[in-house]
Amino acid sequence: MTTTLKVSAGGSRKSAWFAGFAIAAGMLFSVTQASADEIKTIEPGKLTIGMNGDMPMTQVKDGVLSGTDGELMVYVAKQLGLEPKVVQMDWAALIEATKQGKVDVMHGAMGWIEPRTKIMNLTDPIYYFGTLLAQKEENNYSTFADMKGKSVGTVTGFTLVPELKGVEGIGEVKLYDTSDGVMQDLVAGRLDMAILDPPLVQWAIVQHPEWKLKQVPLAPEADKYPIMSTKYSVIFGVNKDEKALADAMSKVISEDIWKNCINVKTMANYGMGDKAWFVPPSPDPRVGVDRPADFKSPNADHCF
Repeated sequence: MTTTLKVSAGGSRKSAWFAGFAIAAGMLFSVTQASADEIKTIEPGKLTIGMNGDMPMTQVKDGVLSGTDGELMVYVAKQLGLEPKVVQMDWAALIEATKQGKVDVMHGAMGWIEPRTKIMNLTDPIYYFGTLLAQKEENNYSTFADMKGKSVGTVTGFTLVPELKGVEGIGEVKLYDTSDGVMQDLVAGRLDMAILDPPLVQWAIVQHPEWKLKQVPLAPEADKYPIMSTKYSVIFGVNKDEKALADAMSKVISEDIWKNCINVKTMANYGMGDKAWFVPPSPDPRVGVDRPADFKSPNADHCF
């Protein structure tokens, strides 16, 4: 069976909300533009953006970067007076390209973890999620014990791969170059479960109910499996040599996107307007690592 799993946004983008923030955006632009000259990018005046094209997070449609993360990235670039320039590649290649300075920033449901702070500058979060197990509707896998003897698929380069391979009794860990490959085998029954970016799976479930999939939160066992037991802050990864850019992006995210609920409205356009996407991890693992002791991850309580 051949199953086409690429899901497109479909229809026109609901962007009327953008106009409602025009005044606020203009005010912010006047503030950030003052520091724009201090921002270093690969090409002056342009922001070279790496993405892998997994929806609903990122895609290029009609020459424009869109998706939940993509639209927010474009918004940030505009506020900094930078023209978006998009480069698409596989996830593992994106990490290397960002490390090597071939792109200014990478994104697409990219979770904060401490090792990434050593190779990139990581912005303030745009939303949050935990680890979910994608599976057929008739199953109810929710624990690490449920992986015993089972086949679990994920993407090469995902941070959880080494830990997943070490799950006690796991049957087989299958690694794929793309999320599409994982989804195709899950739908075809060649995988028992999959661990992918939760927004991607949610988008597929909404777009294709005939696939009869669901995703269930993985019960944490932080003492054994800390990476898969954490709740992730979704961030943008910026080249290590471009700290001024990362700081400026974080300022737009914290002082505009969260304050004005732009992330909530953007994600709602893709079927992810539930409050759970905007509740930060507690305690926040970033504190004392790449953020000061008084840092508090933003939430969207005021948006609901």
